[in-house]
Amino acid sequence: MSVEANPYAPPRALVSDASPVVEDAEAIRREHLQHEAQVRSIALLHWLSGAFLLSFGAMMVAGVLTLPPGARIINVLMFVTIFGGFGITSIAIGRGIIKFQRWARIASILIAISGLLRFPFGTVISGYVLYLLLSAKGRRLFKPDYPGIVDATKHIDYRTPILRLTVAGLLVLLALAWYAELRG
Repeated sequence: MSVEANPYAPPRALVSDASPVVEDAEAIRREHLQHEAQVRSIALLHWLSGAFLLSFGAMMVAGVLTLPPGARIINVLMFVTIFGGFGITSIAIGRGIIKFQRWARIASILIAISGLLRFPFGTVISGYVLYLLLSAKGRRLFKPDYPGIVDATKHIDYRTPILRLTVAGLLVLLALAWYAELRG
């Protein structure tokens, strides 16, 4: 005796199969919104370093093209592999940070630990990155349910205060002036 499926029957899925509903997603997002914006700025650092590595690698390859043919191939392969690999990896880590992926957090922590040795700016920036990623709010952002909270609360947006942008811009200009003074 064969039993035909009833197309009008309700589904037989178990309640435990459904994804957990995030209670009060808006309150969680508002509590973590400023920290979220600061963590997303880490992605910008990764994208800038990736672009720098890729462009520097391209300049090195262009410089190698003046070498004799035998040495040219080896050097081109070396520069493309090293700078291209690190540049693409850095851009991928930045994309992972934006999407709050756990592997990107771990990779960024490892890079920040190595950056602590680059005194003075690398130490300050890497220390701040480590604070952002290792704090309680930073750990919460990379929990598996947080991207769902972000999707559910897309109407909430963070606006950086103008004073904070002004201070950050002045600090960047000061750092560039200090660096130019050291080089000059």
